[in-house]
Amino acid sequence: MVVNYKNIPTRGHNIYILSFSIPIMDNIIAIIMGSEGDRDFVKKIEDELKGFDAAFQTKVASAHKTPALVLKTIAEYDKKYDNVVYITVAGLSNGLSGVVAANTKNPVIACPPLNDQNYMIDVHSTLRMPSKVPSMCVLNPKNAALAAVRILAIEDKKLKEKL
Repeated sequence: MVVNYKNIPTRGHNIYILSFSIPIMDNIIAIIMGSEGDRDFVKKIEDELKGFDAAFQTKVASAHKTPALVLKTIAEYDKKYDNVVYITVAGLSNGLSGVVAANTKNPVIACPPLNDQNYMIDVHSTLRMPSKVPSMCVLNPKNAALAAVRILAIEDKKLKEKL
């Protein structure tokens, strides 16, 4: 909150004008996908978020191929927005969710695009994270979107009304 006051001297009295402003908290759901190959899967998340009129952005950055870009992306979101919920989408060896979770204080929801062939192998790279690297795993893309909205709705009353 920013508080300002102005002293206006008059005959024998001082008049103080007090004004204050409360900055609007900027909330965003940042979807980071490991490759363009995840685009169709991410579209399901985006479509669900559009139904809530939730603010979101989608970027491509790979923890394995472009780690500096992942770190830069996290730093930019964390600096620009008051509240960020990350949804990470990466298949195979999901290093993305762990890298994001280790480098932010904001919630991370891992939503890996699993297929029937590799399900039991690939899901473990999302479920098993090192200590102090909290990443939630939600397998259904619509539920990942809903979870992100609910997290932001804790402080965003307008978003909460849409649930």
